[in-house]
Amino acid sequence: MDRIVECVPNFSEGRRGEVIEAISEAIREVPGVKLLDCQSNPSHNRSVLTFVGEPEAVKEAAFRGAKRAAELINMEEHRGEHPRIGAADVIPFIPISGVTMEECVELARELGRRIAEELEIPVYLYEEAATRPERRNLAAIRKGGYEGLREEITRPERHPDFGEPRMHPTAGATVVGARPPLIAFNINLNTSDVRIAKRIAKAIRGSSGGFRDVKALGITIEERELAQVTINMCNYKTAPLYRVFEVVKAEAARYGVDIIGSEIVGLVPVDALIDVVEYYLRLEDFQKDQVLEKRL
Repeated sequence: MDRIVECVPNFSEGRRGEVIEAISEAIREVPGVKLLDCQSNPSHNRSVLTFVGEPEAVKEAAFRGAKRAAELINMEEHRGEHPRIGAADVIPFIPISGVTMEECVELARELGRRIAEELEIPVYLYEEAATRPERRNLAAIRKGGYEGLREEITRPERHPDFGEPRMHPTAGATVVGARPPLIAFNINLNTSDVRIAKRIAKAIRGSSGGFRDVKALGITIEERELAQVTINMCNYKTAPLYRVFEVVKAEAARYGVDIIGSEIVGLVPVDALIDVVEYYLRLEDFQKDQVLEKRL
């Protein structure tokens, strides 16, 4: 496989195993595509799938996944802690090898047009594929969530890039784009006070003066009765995992709160983890090619 594109679609279903498996199977059945990972979160009511392959095969698999999600997920009944606007909520393409960002932008636009035309789901373009500066940020498109967009989609400033300005009756809307690798990183606090998580999220996210390449929200994990800072690390080189973790730890301490655990959703570049090891072990003169798996 000389040309590799990664796709990491997020689907608004994290509780019904049979639905998640049906979406996964729709992706796996495309020749030349390899499904690498599937992680589901019941509280978020969301699943994140990761698959790779040649560009055209990955685009086809993304369409089939979105189609199956539209058939099986009813957004009128969906409830979850994570922001969302549709059954196939967001579909990003990421260049991995032999593929440029510009090619991924074209994939995103072709897929968005097809979803709108064949599935009658309105589509918004984000990040590198955005057609408007304000839509580069996914949070701006998802403002108000499914319920908010359902009320405002007819307003000109919220019209989709593809499709009619009306929500699909059950599948909602979809966001498609192209971006660099991203790390989905959640930090759990030993408090149920979500106000603390929201204050910490505000302190670290770029839009409010924190790390330029970090997006963050404070949410509640109801089944565990705790607050969580849910983070998108958009560039782990400018904002390493350990640095964000330490700032969250320091901010939490201001409120008498501790971190009880963290989690990475989906796949993560090994270099991001090596950075963490170097920092906490205070390694001297460590070379990344000392990692066995990097030499194999």
